[in-house]
Amino acid sequence: MEEKYLRPAARILSAVFTPFYVPTVGFIALFLFTYLGMLQWRYQLIIVGVVYLFTVVLPMAAIYFYQKVNGWSLRHLSNKERRVVPYAMTIVSYVICLLLMYRMGIPRFMSGILVSSLLAMMVCATVNIWWKISAHMAAIGQFTGGMVSFSLLFYSNNIGWLCFVILLAGMLGTSRILLRQHTLAEVLVGFGVGFVCGVAGILFI
Repeated sequence: MEEKYLRPAARILSAVFTPFYVPTVGFIALFLFTYLGMLQWRYQLIIVGVVYLFTVVLPMAAIYFYQKVNGWSLRHLSNKERRVVPYAMTIVSYVICLLLMYRMGIPRFMSGILVSSLLAMMVCATVNIWWKISAHMAAIGQFTGGMVSFSLLFYSNNIGWLCFVILLAGMLGTSRILLRQHTLAEVLVGFGVGFVCGVAGILFI
């Protein structure tokens, strides 16, 4: 009886917190919870729109057509050998977005969100050749690392939100295990990789 409700809930959680949305959510959070909210709304919308286009719309559209051409479902892409091309297409789109942001003169600490996402994506794609770590957990881990990094940069206390995101990460990791998409080790390593990339991409690279 419990599994009857847990598995659908796990599917919904996995679908809602897909890795593609992390950069967009990161920029929205940056504008909502820091002094950057004083920037003109038009400027904020342009940045969020560009990020959403290159990190959500284009990668998801490319992967969708890739699935259709091969006659695959999302379940087929759970195979690590079939993840290579989707990872490559997503990385290319992220790189183009990052170059465009540099051309737009976006401050380094802001583009660091995209740098950390790109770094996490590249690490996951490389490790995926041998071992299928969780991209979902890498994404939420990167978001957590980004929160810690911006708290240090802006000297802000976000402990409440940080606790919420960590709780959410636990729920997401549990859902990936319930759906038998990943093992506990793949979930934990995915989160660790994402967290390190989130901190490194914003504070050190």
